[in-house]
Amino acid sequence: INESIDHRRYKNVHLCKRLISLRCRTESEPAAEEERRWRRRKDPSERSVFLFPGQGSQFVGMCRGLLKYPNVKDMFRVAQKILGYDLLSLCLEGPEEELMKTVHCQPAVFVTSLAAVERLNRENPNAIETCVAAAGFSVGEFAALVFSGAMNFAEALYVVKVRAEAMQKASELVPSGMLSVIGRRQAQYKYACVQAKEHCKSLGIEEPVCSVANYLFPDGRVIAGHQQALDFLKQNSRRLEFMRTKPLPVSGAFHTELMASATEPLRDVLRQVEVRRPEINVYSNVDGKRYMNESHVRRQLVKQLVSPVKWEQTMHEIYERTQGEKFPHTYEVGPGKQLGSTLQMCNRKAFKTYTQVPVTTYED
Repeated sequence: INESIDHRRYKNVHLCKRLISLRCRTESEPAAEEERRWRRRKDPSERSVFLFPGQGSQFVGMCRGLLKYPNVKDMFRVAQKILGYDLLSLCLEGPEEELMKTVHCQPAVFVTSLAAVERLNRENPNAIETCVAAAGFSVGEFAALVFSGAMNFAEALYVVKVRAEAMQKASELVPSGMLSVIGRRQAQYKYACVQAKEHCKSLGIEEPVCSVANYLFPDGRVIAGHQQALDFLKQNSRRLEFMRTKPLPVSGAFHTELMASATEPLRDVLRQVEVRRPEINVYSNVDGKRYMNESHVRRQLVKQLVSPVKWEQTMHEIYERTQGEKFPHTYEVGPGKQLGSTLQMCNRKAFKTYTQVPVTTYED
């Protein structure tokens, strides 16, 4: 890691009271396990689940409503030291085309999401104390891991910086992108991808890539790959039983093989930072299952770059209930309401106790 940016100097930026206690904890593993058991014993309706959004949720003006809360300005000061530019100004004032860039929006969403934790901690501290599970969409997974005590804020931000730069570089190798698709019940997404790849081969593209990159909700997918493959899917959407297709404003085919060159830089930087076992259940995008230990976290974060985000599967894993069992309170902690909309499509009963934590002001 660049010695001029010693991220360890900033490791004591406090996100909320609960995280302070987690970072300073010296208790034994049995005591930590006892706390986990206590959380599980609580009435489900008295527990909370946190969902952290990913790239695409950013917008100019986010964080305007968060600056009055403890530690938020400190977090952005730390971010400026680590990133080398004024992230707060970019979030508040743009310009939009700069905020939309992968190298900027990933750190922006990460810091904004954890700043929103500060707001929730001030306005509803019980939600923090009763949180039993967290999940983050793509880069949001890093915010979930910081909240869980598995990673330090400053070190995780540095990892996000390296990750975003590596993904941007990988995106520039070939024309590629991502396409949001809502299909009819009979739509066959994998077959559509096979056809799109065959089309690419007919154009002379060797080893074309086209695959499902995000499983969002029933019949909702994001497909990513070579741009020519996505163009084929749009042009043949009716025949493929796609009701709606929409290109996403991202720089490349994230969560596909086209991100392979980004895996080594991420693997290297993850070796340089401290990773601990999460204090609450945190679910991996790769398989929708919870992280087990430190090495598992490192492995899955690298694998996530070239694997589809299994968000729909994660929602089922978190919210599966026996008939009559109550649901936890769910908080979307970060910019936007996309994860709430996705939860509504996956589980309407769980959505009834959903709340979005504002990152501007309540009036906005």
